[in-house]
Amino acid sequence: MRLEHVVIVGGGFSGSLLAINLVRHDAVRVTLIERVPERLARGVAYSAAGQCHLLNVRAANMSALPDDPQHFVRWLTARDLGDGGSFVARAVYGRYLGDLLDDARETAGARLAIRTGDVVAVRPGPSAVTIKLAGGSIDADRVVLALGNLPPHAPPGIDAAALSQEQYVADPWSGDWTTGLAADAPVVLLGTGLTAIDVALTLDQTGHRGPIVALSRRGLSPRAHADGQPPAHPRDEKPARALSAMVRAVRNTAADGGWRGAVDGLRPVTQLLWSGADAATRARFLRHLRPWWDVHRHRLSPQVAGRIATMVDRGQLRFAAGKLVAIDPEGTVAWRARGIDRIDRPPASRIVNCTGPQGDLLRSNEPLLRDLVARGLARPDPLRLGLDVDAATQLIGRDGTAQPRIHAIGPMTRGAWWEVVAVPDLRVQAWRLARALTNAHWVGGEGL
Repeated sequence: MRLEHVVIVGGGFSGSLLAINLVRHDAVRVTLIERVPERLARGVAYSAAGQCHLLNVRAANMSALPDDPQHFVRWLTARDLGDGGSFVARAVYGRYLGDLLDDARETAGARLAIRTGDVVAVRPGPSAVTIKLAGGSIDADRVVLALGNLPPHAPPGIDAAALSQEQYVADPWSGDWTTGLAADAPVVLLGTGLTAIDVALTLDQTGHRGPIVALSRRGLSPRAHADGQPPAHPRDEKPARALSAMVRAVRNTAADGGWRGAVDGLRPVTQLLWSGADAATRARFLRHLRPWWDVHRHRLSPQVAGRIATMVDRGQLRFAAGKLVAIDPEGTVAWRARGIDRIDRPPASRIVNCTGPQGDLLRSNEPLLRDLVARGLARPDPLRLGLDVDAATQLIGRDGTAQPRIHAIGPMTRGAWWEVVAVPDLRVQAWRLARALTNAHWVGGEGL
């Protein structure tokens, strides 16, 4: 079936990149819908970040175009903003993405339309799919949901409704949460991952000098990139066929060349291993290994790691392992340190939810997602990491059948591929779907 019109819901990184790639193939008309104009092309990650927030991948691997690996490096060097080895500010990367979309709009003319609005429903029919907005509707041949991440869920033990916005920050990317915070005020971060690192950097950038305690069950924090260390090659030339075997392979390779290179060496086969694992194996991986995977896989630039180490060394920042028990209406945090029965109550003028983005559809307040689930057009993946999709990125409905006119890309498809949250993976996913929707994948032999 020849497609004439594709609508993309969500104009962040994944949605904009899909639009850019569709335009490059000069085959379809594209409408890109984004609710927040400031996030167009940049999404939350590259629009809300400050100058202290750097990419955690070197520029050499951050081209938005998988068929042009040096594209971003050329853009950087032309503006004297860095080179292939640089960890540049996320705001700079946002500028790059904005330029890419602007170039696509100029090239495409009327074939690329950008609309601002909230999509509240999608209605597939026999010959088209109707996308309903708050103020109208659009018909298309296909719709692609590029919704990004859902906001953080409130951790167990928190009644967010009983806490004021000054006491509890539900989403650190939703606004300027540092307003009114005294420079010496104690702060508690719920989570010790990348979001907690970003929040700690924000506090440091604003001149905050009060104590910061970051809490999580294991107290693990992201590791740092090592300058100039290449990925290690596995001892066995054949990739492991199971997640458990993958863990053993990583340990063996790490013994030879270090854990950083061992984890990096898995990138070509991670999605293959995940897609081949059954639900029980995936659940065991998430339950027992995900915290270690996250801190080793998604690492910090050396500059950011150095700033965090300085904050720790001077006693301002502490990472702690334990279980959150409760937060009372006065904002006091009660938590139990790992392996200790005693409950501590550290002072907290502000509590920030740093558990990171979530994907459980059944806890989402998004009207579009709620409507899709209620009508049986979508369902959560078995582990509730996001939307259930098939190998062609088509939504899987309540009855287990694929929706041929509704696709999804981006982090909300992590249940199917796991490694689809970082630029190197997202750019390939968008590129492949663009090729499939325009039938360009047959030219390169993909899908044969």
